[in-house]
Amino acid sequence: MHRRTFIATTVAGLALATTARAATGAVYTPGLVDQLLAEGKTVFVDFYTDWCTTCRAQGRVIEGLLSANPDYQANIAFVRVDWDIFADDALSRRLEIPRRSTLVALHGDKELGRVVAGTTEAEIKGLLDAALHASMM
Repeated sequence: MHRRTFIATTVAGLALATTARAATGAVYTPGLVDQLLAEGKTVFVDFYTDWCTTCRAQGRVIEGLLSANPDYQANIAFVRVDWDIFADDALSRRLEIPRRSTLVALHGDKELGRVVAGTTEAEIKGLLDAALHASMM
């Protein structure tokens, strides 16, 4: 493969992955999570970076689970927090987020659970199921 073709293909693939991942949630702005919680919503927060391979693996699992169960997207508000931008944000500090590739489910004033750097379908599905259950109460 020629170098230019390889570079163009790689860039196009990364752009597509970023676009697909954006569909799983609102892009974070300060105050968004608190606003959604105040509205009574259950919130699934994904602390990610575009360059993180663990984050991409989590994203593939999340996309697959959302495709398999539309109740997740119908009942849970998904928010994506770019760790490179918001690592020192009030939300990150309040939730004591240790690193990128951290997934957290929230409802009201409670944390329902979290996955730190985990990529297995079982752990991410467990977190989504906890969020879905809380959203139905």
